[in-house]
Amino acid sequence: MNKLKKFGLGLIVSLFLSFTANAGSIKIGTEGAYPPWNSKDASGNLIGFEVELANALCEIMKHNCTIVEQDWDGMIPALTSKKFDAIMAGMSITDERKKTINFSQGYADEVASLAVMKGSSLENLDTPEGINLSIGGSEVTKALKTLTGALAGKTVCVQTATIHQNFLDSGDVGKVKVRTYKTQDEVNLDLTSGRCDAALAAAVSFTDYAEKSGKAVVLTGPTFSGGAFGNGVGVGIRKGDSKLLNDFNAAIDKARDDGTISKLAIKWFGFDASM
Repeated sequence: MNKLKKFGLGLIVSLFLSFTANAGSIKIGTEGAYPPWNSKDASGNLIGFEVELANALCEIMKHNCTIVEQDWDGMIPALTSKKFDAIMAGMSITDERKKTINFSQGYADEVASLAVMKGSSLENLDTPEGINLSIGGSEVTKALKTLTGALAGKTVCVQTATIHQNFLDSGDVGKVKVRTYKTQDEVNLDLTSGRCDAALAAAVSFTDYAEKSGKAVVLTGPTFSGGAFGNGVGVGIRKGDSKLLNDFNAAIDKARDDGTISKLAIKWFGFDASM
């Protein structure tokens, strides 16, 4: 065999092996600014419930995974433009988002709540403990009416492009003054500094912030689920990537069955938020 043929054969083998080695390599986008779902430590390393869960799911799927940071408001555009292959960023499964991307089955519940500073006139609102907007009924109607009266003329702070902003903009609790922020950290800071009368986000985000900061942030009113708040948190995947979607669904099944999701949820949230 002459040198040219040997070189050509070697190149083909090399390319094949390279392709095989990288065939299972995927990138997962996360925000890195939504603790305890995802955040960064003092050294700038990505940490949190979803970071550990992503690594566990990748091990089950036998994929080589890289977790990359992405600003929240550009998360879906970055996925569709193939900057990465999947989203694990506390993203709730909603009908509106499903018009653009697909979702795996849910891996964790994310109930929302209003938060205020202790001593606020909005503390201890007389509402049910939790309401599901998908179910509706007299209890939900009564709770929304109570919130509409309590929030009239108040400023409610929220992270932009979230289910929480969508709910406030829906009119279900009247015409509140909505102030939006790029990150949840900014919401928390303005709540504690008095620029917000209340804030709306995942309940666990506020309890995590209160515990770590020592600030007197307390939850008020009901916890919210269903409707604009979606049906749990799942992996966002581009439409057409059916194999990757199936891989994630199978891996979530296994991680749920063997207790991995429950264990990680208890570690990061303090309770079992697995679905």
